[in-house]
Amino acid sequence: MTNFDKIRAIAFDLDGTLVDSVPDLAAATNATLLELDLPQASEEQVRGWVGNGAKMLMRRALSFALANEVDETLLIDTMPKFMHHYGLYLEKHSCLYPNVLSTLTALKQAGYRLAVVTNKPYRFTIPLLEAFGLSDLFDHVLGGDSLAKMKPDPLPLNHLLQQWQIEPQQLLMIGDSKNDILAAKSANVTVIGLTYGYNYGEHISLSEPNEVCDNFDQIGQFLLSK
Repeated sequence: MTNFDKIRAIAFDLDGTLVDSVPDLAAATNATLLELDLPQASEEQVRGWVGNGAKMLMRRALSFALANEVDETLLIDTMPKFMHHYGLYLEKHSCLYPNVLSTLTALKQAGYRLAVVTNKPYRFTIPLLEAFGLSDLFDHVLGGDSLAKMKPDPLPLNHLLQQWQIEPQQLLMIGDSKNDILAAKSANVTVIGLTYGYNYGEHISLSEPNEVCDNFDQIGQFLLSK
C-alpha cells in the first residue's frame, strides 16, 4: 500500500470526481446542436466526451453530429453558443457525488491544504463550487484556462507545488480520468484514481494510479486514519 504520511496538500479534479456534471453538460451540448440544426446526442455519449475541456467536448459533439471531422472555423464559431448554453444550465441537474462534502470537510479540518485542478473553464468552476457549498474549502482553484496548459500536462500541479512551496511527495492528486493520472505521474506526485467518473469507457486502474477507490469517502482510509 502507498505511504501517504508525507502528504500535506491535495488537488482534486472536479467533473466526475466531486460533481456529476454530465446532465448539464449534455443539456448545453444538445441546446447548442439544436441551435445549429444538428442531431442530438445522448447523455451517455456526452459522458464519454468529457475530460479535456469545453473545446474538446464541443469538437467531439460536432464530429458526432456531422459524422465528419470538424472545421476549425465552425468550432470557433460554435464555442460562444455552447458557453452561453452551459452558463444557463450549469447547476440545474448536476449533483455532488456521495460523501464529497463530509470528506472534504474532514480533510480540511485535519489540516490538509486543498485545491481544485479541473479542465473546466474557470468562469464555470467558481459558480459550480459555490452552488454546492464547496468554495470555502479550497485554497486554490485552477480552471482549464487558468494557465497556459491543462491536464494531462503537469503544469497545473507544478504550479500548485510552487504556490504552496512544497515537494512533489507532499502533494496528492485525486481524479477520475487518465488525464489526472498522467498529470500526476508527470509531476511526480501520488495519485488516487476514482472508478465512478468519466474516463472514456476505460477502467481507471488501466492508468495505474497509486491507489484506486470506488467511493469518495474511501479516500479517508489513506489520509484520516492516522
